[in-house]
Amino acid sequence: MRDMIRVEGLTKTFTMHTQNGARIPVFEGLSLTVGGGECVALAGDSGAGKSSLLCALYGNYRPQAGSVHVRHLGEWVDIVQAEPRRVLEVRRDTLGYVSQFLRVVPRVSALDIVAEARWRMDGDRTAAEKRARDLLRRLRIPERLWKLAPATFSGGEQQRVNIARTFVREYPVLLLDEPTASLDADNRDTVIELIREARDRGAAVVGIFHDLEVRAAVADRLFAMKALERAA
Repeated sequence: MRDMIRVEGLTKTFTMHTQNGARIPVFEGLSLTVGGGECVALAGDSGAGKSSLLCALYGNYRPQAGSVHVRHLGEWVDIVQAEPRRVLEVRRDTLGYVSQFLRVVPRVSALDIVAEARWRMDGDRTAAEKRARDLLRRLRIPERLWKLAPATFSGGEQQRVNIARTFVREYPVLLLDEPTASLDADNRDTVIELIREARDRGAAVVGIFHDLEVRAAVADRLFAMKALERAA
């Protein structure tokens, strides 16, 4: 099993400038390695820094210390030190991320949102739309909604579009922040299948799964996190 993620000595603290500079330590000296074909579930109470760690892996949060190396097209890229342009390249080709919220351009249809993530890769719009249709159908998004903007959808429907947009590509690394939240049992089971398929084809998966049944179904191991004491 080849390593796809190597995190070493990662430290993140938030400073609340509107609250007299109060400091909130999130994690300190954190290290984690994830291999291809492995699903690691982040575990810990609320406030332990699970979502913050995913954001650091994706490059949304800049840690104060440490490194986040991701294997990108055969080379290691440190997300912490890389230029923004390089981080965008890694996201485009290597890092898939399912957040808890769907952020898209208004008035773009659900089908186009999902398909675009695929055809940007190779320019094959026909193949991209076929894959997008297959996923939307598999995730039980009614066909009558495919040409509508997801802003009009329910929370669960938006989350399924969010999932389809990431799984339409075969990303080598997947970061999943509660992907089954707000989903019914049938769609939850479909997401479990998608995660297992990605893991079985060799993707490295790091996720937060508050649903213990989902965690048990997909995770190869747990990575325990604990909230740090806040400093004045």
